[in-house]
Amino acid sequence: MRIFILIPLLAALAPLVHADIYECVDPSGNKRFTNIKAEAKGCKVLNVSPVNTVPGTPVPRSGPAAKQQGKATPTPSSFPKVDADQQRQRDQDRRRILDNELSNEERLLAQARKELAEQEAVRLGSERNYQKVLDRLEPYRKKVKLHEDNVTSLKREMSGAK
Repeated sequence: MRIFILIPLLAALAPLVHADIYECVDPSGNKRFTNIKAEAKGCKVLNVSPVNTVPGTPVPRSGPAAKQQGKATPTPSSFPKVDADQQRQRDQDRRRILDNELSNEERLLAQARKELAEQEAVRLGSERNYQKVLDRLEPYRKKVKLHEDNVTSLKREMSGAK
């Protein structure tokens, strides 16, 4: 109940909370802005208008407008075109390149995981300071994370490939 009283009260007080902004230029040409009137002697008041906003156009969920939005715009006649065989060849090349990159990243990921496991095994026997262990293992963990992210990105890219 209090919130219903508080909201109109704050809305009524909002226009009263207004501060003039002053632009001050010192003798060496440096600009300074302030809203404190006592510091603004010899400064000019800036006229700051409210921020203009434009609402976005709503996306229709159904109906004829939604059907028309799904239609592709016609391609201009001057637009360069590729025949189906050449496009199929490009798609196959792209798929082959992505396969090669994925297999390379998976190999690097396996190697990074092996190096991390070796470093974690060293940890068990030699160091007693846990923070030093974490600091030493951090680059190995980052390398594993990097290759995991690369593999995930390549798989996502391949799922969208034709």
